[in-house]
Amino acid sequence: MTLPAASTRPASLGEAFEATDPALSAALREGLVRVEERLHEVADAGHPLLRQASRHLVDAGGKRFRPLLALLAGQLGDGAAPEVVEAAVVVELTHLATLYHDDVQDEADVRRGAESANAHWTNTVAILTGDYLFARASDLVADLGPDAVRIQARTFARLVEGQISETAGPADGEDAVAHHLQVVADKTGSLIATSARLGALLSGAPAASVDAVTRYAEVVGIAFQLSDDLIDVLSETGESGKTPGTDLREGVRTLPALEALAGTDPAEARLRELVARPLPDDAEHAEALALLRGSAAVGAARDRLTAALDDARAIARELPAGPVPDALLGLADFVQARTG
Repeated sequence: MTLPAASTRPASLGEAFEATDPALSAALREGLVRVEERLHEVADAGHPLLRQASRHLVDAGGKRFRPLLALLAGQLGDGAAPEVVEAAVVVELTHLATLYHDDVQDEADVRRGAESANAHWTNTVAILTGDYLFARASDLVADLGPDAVRIQARTFARLVEGQISETAGPADGEDAVAHHLQVVADKTGSLIATSARLGALLSGAPAASVDAVTRYAEVVGIAFQLSDDLIDVLSETGESGKTPGTDLREGVRTLPALEALAGTDPAEARLRELVARPLPDDAEHAEALALLRGSAAVGAARDRLTAALDDARAIARELPAGPVPDALLGLADFVQARTG
């Protein structure tokens, strides 16, 4: 499937799947309604403060990308199996829990357009709320069997390892770009892969299909983050829902900045000097953004994104022909198109 030109391309994943197969899209919409209902049920804690805090991000919504992938992978087997919906809830609860913890670490004030939990209450409340959602996810996954429990535990370990690795930074002599890609795989790709794996596994899909969709999901999850890295540099104000160059201003070294720092062209020495540090000054920030947009680093970052999406497409084609692999191909096209 090839997406339409930029002026008419789908604005959301839902539209992309609708264009691929309306019946599949309808099944996914129905599944997401059930996931949303379960999320609100599970986040309904006994203590009033914990209930309010745990519902904070659930109510804020979001793309629900991980549940969507679990439901889509479930269509490789019995997509109507109730365990698939429970798996979708487990991965979203896990994702939400990490967001509470991330906001504390990043000292964030806003999450999904609303005041972050740590800013609204305290760091302690946000951390404990994240812990509570991890516990609720563990409670649900226990009913899905020992294989699901093991998968969830190993995913949680990768999430923590990725966060620690990002916090520590690359070791002396370690390639900074390779380090970043591994952090992205652990922090982002691992849970997205688990979403697809649990959905396919609990639907009774064939083992080869479970393996393929898991590998696909990790690669496309990495591609989503690389796309976000590029969008932060390339988008115009308001186009992506966030201010361009936010990561650059804060000194967060995403892929384009890391590619720039790895460069040796004397003509880009000023760019390397700028992206090596935070840029609170508006003039320096604007200068760095303009230089980065015109640099070879953006081309190198695009090449890595394209290579990841080509890998994802190749894996999707390993699956038996049908609406699910078509949707997976459409998803890869969507990631490429959204990057601009």
